[in-house]
Amino acid sequence: METTVSKQQPISKSRRQIVLGASGAAALGVVAPAFVRAQPASFKIGHLTPRTGFLGPMGEYAVMGATLAVEEVNAAGGVLGRPFELLAEDSVNPQTASSKAQRMVERDNVYALVGEISSASGLAISQVATRAQKMFFQTGCNSDELRGKNCSRYLFHTEANNTMYVRTIGRYLQRENMVKGKRWMAFTADYAFGHDLFEKTKAFMDANGGIFISNDMIPTDATEYSAMILKIRQQKPDLVMSNLAGNQTTNFMKQYNEFKIPFPLAGADLNSVSIWGAGAEGFSGTWPIIWTHQVKAPSAQKFVQAFTKRFNRPPDNQGVADYLAIKILAQSMNAIKSDDTMKVIQYLESGVKFDVLRAREGYFRPWDHQLMFEMYTVSPNPDKKAGKWDIMQTSAPVPEPSESLEVLAPSQQENACKFA
Repeated sequence: METTVSKQQPISKSRRQIVLGASGAAALGVVAPAFVRAQPASFKIGHLTPRTGFLGPMGEYAVMGATLAVEEVNAAGGVLGRPFELLAEDSVNPQTASSKAQRMVERDNVYALVGEISSASGLAISQVATRAQKMFFQTGCNSDELRGKNCSRYLFHTEANNTMYVRTIGRYLQRENMVKGKRWMAFTADYAFGHDLFEKTKAFMDANGGIFISNDMIPTDATEYSAMILKIRQQKPDLVMSNLAGNQTTNFMKQYNEFKIPFPLAGADLNSVSIWGAGAEGFSGTWPIIWTHQVKAPSAQKFVQAFTKRFNRPPDNQGVADYLAIKILAQSMNAIKSDDTMKVIQYLESGVKFDVLRAREGYFRPWDHQLMFEMYTVSPNPDKKAGKWDIMQTSAPVPEPSESLEVLAPSQQENACKFA
């Protein structure tokens, strides 16, 4: 079922159609000439992301970020004089994501696809988009393979890849003397994202002198971690590394603190939703993250204010990725004054820089379409009086201002991408 959602209506989990800023000609009864009526009234943007399951809480923020972006684009006059229209659905799993993407392309004739968090579903959507020659801005898939052997000329990434996450937390661990000669064990989400993240984590630790003990693959629907906690007590590592995802991370952190485990905890991936879900008593360890609402850049704080006013809560990192994807697409189409897909792709590949709600501007690398930006680490806020949204504290940007943004990402030699 399709429904039209106004700015005041809540965002439901059913299929939503958001049409904002369109011309009032139809409402006024104005009849346009046939050649005008033949032109689509809007640019349809297909948005797919998990709204249920262990990634569901992140997906809710993704929809909010996309919604706000469409509202702002249309309030500013739209794109080439036409509004953006958001068609948003729950992607559920790779099979469902593929079929819904196909329907959006064939039936709805979307201009572009945006979203996703699961790397497996992201690959499925990318295959549909590539066959249809539609751009797909994936906003939450971390797998390096999507930028490497599974890359596509039509696929762009506003989420960091696993190597970027690992190198961000790795720099922190090295400063704290927690790598060389240290015994470490890992727990990993048992699906494509987790497998890839563990591979990158182990490669970093091995290259820098860490001593590997063990890695356990954890089902994505796991909620009880007492067996893992017992194993940690028995092995007495110098460091516990989490490669878990979504609600897994929230529950694991809570139980880690409840059992008062004395060994340092870190991870290679975390989201604000997991931190807020764990609460002040449950959040522990140090983790990499692409963005938080505590980033002090003026554009970041302007976005935080707008998002909070719209949804009565601050934005998380996932919402930012979806927001930026749509804003960058609109900005690019208006800049070149064209909706020709290949011309937009060429513009994005040209090295043009965008405000990515951080101190430094970002850009897409032309050879793998990874958006380059500053990252951060987060750890518990020592101020116990901080509000529920500020139980974490955000580090200074990584890398250093004097360093290239490229130092965190894999090189072309490390993760070769060849566009067909």
